Amino acid sequence: MRATRIREHLTDLALWAVLAGSVALTSDPNDGGSWWQVGVGVLLTGVAVLLCRTWPLASLCVVVALGARQSLELLTPSYAVAMAAFGYLAGRRTATARPALITFTGITAAGLALSLLLSDLWTWFAQLATLLFAVVVPWLLGRYVRQYAQLVATGWQLADRMEREQQAVADRERLRERSRIAGDMHDSLGHELSLIAVRAAALEVDPGLDERRQAAAGELRRAAADATARLRDIIGVLRAEEAAPTAPVGETVTVLVDRARDSGMTVDFTHEGAPTALPPMTDRAVHRVVQESLTNAAKHAPGAAVRVRIVHDAAAVLVSVSNPPGRPGPFLPSGGTGLVGLDERVRLAGGTLTHGRADDGGFAVHARLPLTAEAVTPSAPASPASARELDLARRRVRRGLVQAIAVPVTVAAVLGILILAFRMYSETRTVMDREQYDRIRVGDPRADVLTRLPRLSLDGAPAGVDPEPPDAGDCEYYRALTHESSPAYRLCFKDGRLASKAIVTDVDNEENRPR
Repeated sequence: MRATRIREHLTDLALWAVLAGSVALTSDPNDGGSWWQVGVGVLLTGVAVLLCRTWPLASLCVVVALGARQSLELLTPSYAVAMAAFGYLAGRRTATARPALITFTGITAAGLALSLLLSDLWTWFAQLATLLFAVVVPWLLGRYVRQYAQLVATGWQLADRMEREQQAVADRERLRERSRIAGDMHDSLGHELSLIAVRAAALEVDPGLDERRQAAAGELRRAAADATARLRDIIGVLRAEEAAPTAPVGETVTVLVDRARDSGMTVDFTHEGAPTALPPMTDRAVHRVVQESLTNAAKHAPGAAVRVRIVHDAAAVLVSVSNPPGRPGPFLPSGGTGLVGLDERVRLAGGTLTHGRADDGGFAVHARLPLTAEAVTPSAPASPASARELDLARRRVRRGLVQAIAVPVTVAAVLGILILAFRMYSETRTVMDREQYDRIRVGDPRADVLTRLPRLSLDGAPAGVDPEPPDAGDCEYYRALTHESSPAYRLCFKDGRLASKAIVTDVDNEENRPR
């Protein structure tokens, strides 16, 4: 921070030295300037440098005022470099364009007021041209540089954000893998442990076994129950979020039902309709509905007969698993997430799942899975905010580049149209007819003569006319015909009176700019 401030101070000092040198070299008293003007210019330029970091537009106004002090047209070598420099810095250090546009409008309005006060609109046109090329164009350049720097900064911010997002994606993938492992453990190991517990419970009460074997079966049942509890704890740690869809272990529903029957469960399996090839997601979902329902029946309704019914129709496959209330049996812990995961699995396959108490007090699970529906996937996330910010910064840079080219061209075109229109208007205001000329007498007071003259006069003598007489005084020229400079009337004033008048001829027939 300290090094940055020192660098900024050194930069400001160098800028002041350059601008002060320009003021001192072009305001040399030997060339018509004065030392007090040099001192004031150098001092106020230093004030502008001090203000340029906090109030850059105020600095610009200071140097424009100094330039107007020397020339209302602002075309002065002493402060032209300062106006361009502070115009650039205003664009570089101002966040929005509105304050600068207000400042430019104020300068233009002030110049117009002074020009009208002095009855010299040509000075205002020259001031507009100088303001455009010495101030506005550098301001547009500075604004473009600022927007480009913002684009680069936004790009680096986006890169940093993308790196963090990639790390977050990797973390989510690890959590998803842990959740998938939890799903595998719940779907396979949980089911198998439940069947082991059911078989062990049946052996524990089998009258054909002696007490030692029945006790061993009881120990096996309790071990299976403890293993299920530990599995639930492990799943609770691993299941950080919903498990991703996991594939069955490659068995069909028929094989799954047969294994349940072999473990001692009573299962009534009905398969209606013509079986058709199911989409992979649908096939896995059917397997999981039956597997989870059988596991829950073994846990919560031991000894109850389970009915499994699968119906195929033209559009969907219907799966129903129900069981009546079971007899009291050994307690088998439940993680409470099986039906939640099952509902998600069915939803991802494009189907619907319902479950709850049946009319007979038992439990029923119903699933409807379409045969042709594609798997439902999460909607694609919206464009990241960082990408939108980068796109916005790019558009600002492109717009700034277009403005840097289009604004000066447009303003110059408008200024040219205004100058042409004012020239055409002024031509009609510099014409004096012959009767007016004849009524003017040499020796008439200048104030009286001016009341009978056109409002505007030509800016100097037409090219090619005879030189003014010696000691002619202050001479003014007027057109004799509209849009023509030849012939022209010359009126010379001296000591407040008309000293001479003459009709002069423009030999080269060159029009002159009115003032």
